[in-house]
Amino acid sequence: MFGCLQFLRFGWLELVSCLFPAFLFLGLGISKYVDLPIARYDALLIYCLGLTFLFWIVRLETWREVAVIFGFHLIGLGLELFKIQVGSWQYPGDAVTKVAGVPLFAGFMYAAVGSYLCQAWRRFDLRVSNYRPVLTTIFAVLIYANFFTHQWIPDLRIPIALGLLVVLRRTWVFYTVGVRRYRMPLAVAFALIGFFLWIAENFGTFLDAWNYPDQVSVWHLVHPAKFGAWSLLVSMSFVLVASVKSLEGRLYHRGSTATVEISPQHDDANQAAE
Repeated sequence: MFGCLQFLRFGWLELVSCLFPAFLFLGLGISKYVDLPIARYDALLIYCLGLTFLFWIVRLETWREVAVIFGFHLIGLGLELFKIQVGSWQYPGDAVTKVAGVPLFAGFMYAAVGSYLCQAWRRFDLRVSNYRPVLTTIFAVLIYANFFTHQWIPDLRIPIALGLLVVLRRTWVFYTVGVRRYRMPLAVAFALIGFFLWIAENFGTFLDAWNYPDQVSVWHLVHPAKFGAWSLLVSMSFVLVASVKSLEGRLYHRGSTATVEISPQHDDANQAAE
């Protein structure tokens, strides 16, 4: 019974951590089926900017978190601009805010990942142990660069991924659900997030936010290989969010390395130590 209750608590925390992605998909759905007075992508840009401002105003996100989310927004736009030019996917429809075939709202689909990480960090009281920020950042940059360079040189994502696994082999992420504290390997967390991003990508293409070349005539599932690509790209978002949490003193785990039960006294002691 307790296990089922914990699972429900975990699911609820995940759900509320996905507020920005959920509102983003709501906007995608409405803009697909409702006639708008302006171009769809222009409306989505205004909508996403409004969401970001609202999250900051109601203190769902701090100004530092908003800054890092916009950082990932720009990283995503850079990738989009390149991928559109090489024909990896396309954005149907015209818009005033469409640059070189890429609507500016597209960066918010990457920013939504950063928002999720910030929300989850707070709601699950996330911390990491044995995290190696410099090496992790280097491999995250290599992963991002490989999305560009594999157009001209061999695709190095597998050796880079293996290198990242070596760097993260002892890195654990700790999180709280209810009265218990749990942990999992950070690499596993990346894979789980990547899987759900692949699911989200399928919904995004179904709603015609963008299309892969083989989806233009008839929609079908996005190739499962994209699951791996998303799992790798999550590392870049994590590095950006972790840099903010380091400044806030909320990055590293202190205390037992085993799954522990949190009592109010224990929790107060942890907060005092931080």
